[in-house]
Amino acid sequence: MQDFTLTIYRKLLQELLTNGYSFQTLLDFIQRPEDKAVVLRHDVDRKSENALVIATIEKNADIRASYYFRIVKESYDEDIIRQIAKMGHEIGYHYENLSAVNSRKDFREVKGAMSKEKLFELAIEDFERNLEKFRKIYPVKTICMHGSPLSKWDNRDLWKRYNYKDYGIIAEPYFDLDFDKVFYLTDTGRRWDGDSVSVRDKVKNTGDRGQGAGVRNLRLRKTWDIIEAVEKGLLPDKIMLNTHPQRWTDNPIEWTKELVWQNIKNVVKRVIVRRGKLVKM
Repeated sequence: MQDFTLTIYRKLLQELLTNGYSFQTLLDFIQRPEDKAVVLRHDVDRKSENALVIATIEKNADIRASYYFRIVKESYDEDIIRQIAKMGHEIGYHYENLSAVNSRKDFREVKGAMSKEKLFELAIEDFERNLEKFRKIYPVKTICMHGSPLSKWDNRDLWKRYNYKDYGIIAEPYFDLDFDKVFYLTDTGRRWDGDSVSVRDKVKNTGDRGQGAGVRNLRLRKTWDIIEAVEKGLLPDKIMLNTHPQRWTDNPIEWTKELVWQNIKNVVKRVIVRRGKLVKM
């Protein structure tokens, strides 16, 4: 069976439901966590129309999820965002302000010692402006960073100087979830064990504290591996499951395009990860 199709996504959701998991948005989980829950998160990097299809599948299964949209045209579509919100899903801001401002021409012309100060100043202004734009559509209460793997800037560094809670934001998953207690699964790299090709979308799942026996040693590369692990009761009671909707489709042409494109990206990202490790050494 081909992976990353809507068919297998439906099977994954159904297996989780059958085995007693409830689905929660990030906001609901932060405020009222269920005992056995999947925090269902979608990073809409591009192809927002795919997100609408997935949102409809979830609505038909009485499942609610959190959808994080970028502000760029490849992701931000007000009509689609409204439709997804109307289905009962949570909408959040997939922020990338440091990397976005750093690539702007008006910032590249800033020279000297003040350039870093100016970057953070422009980035928080960009965050405020974009958050307000989202809030004209939906009362955004949670945010999530976009990895921006080609940028030297980690967008989470914005919060070393500012506090997102000053803007009425309740949670950012990389800061507000304890990943020793919440098992993190992400399809970054078009695989579920993509640490070697993930620059920033990763956490330390130790498998020792609150994760459930044997989780650390599970090999979960394909979606079918997750389905089998759920069926055998091998996964812990609290999970964050993150997908990128652009890679999930039953259309064979689009599926192949995404496969080829992701393989190319993985080569580049693997080099970035290795260089980063060498720099730290």
